[in-house]
Amino acid sequence: MATIGENIERLRAKQELSQDDLARKAEPKYSTLAKIEGDFVKKPGVQLMAKIAKALGVSIEDLLK
Repeated sequence: MATIGENIERLRAKQELSQDDLARKAEPKYSTLAKIEGDFVKKPGVQLMAKIAKALGVSIEDLLK
C-alpha cells in the first residue's frame, strides 16, 4: 500500500507539477510538502490534506489509497 506522500508525489507528477508549483497552489510551505512526500511527516493534518487534494483536483480519499 502506498503512503500518503507517495500518492501525493504520483498525482503531482501526473499533472506535471513541481513540488514548488503544488506548494504555491495548496499553500503549505514547500518544506512541509517535501517532508510529506519524503515520508518524514506520516500523518499530515486534515486541513492541509484538504488543501492539497483541492489543488490536485482529487478527493482526500484519493490521497489515502
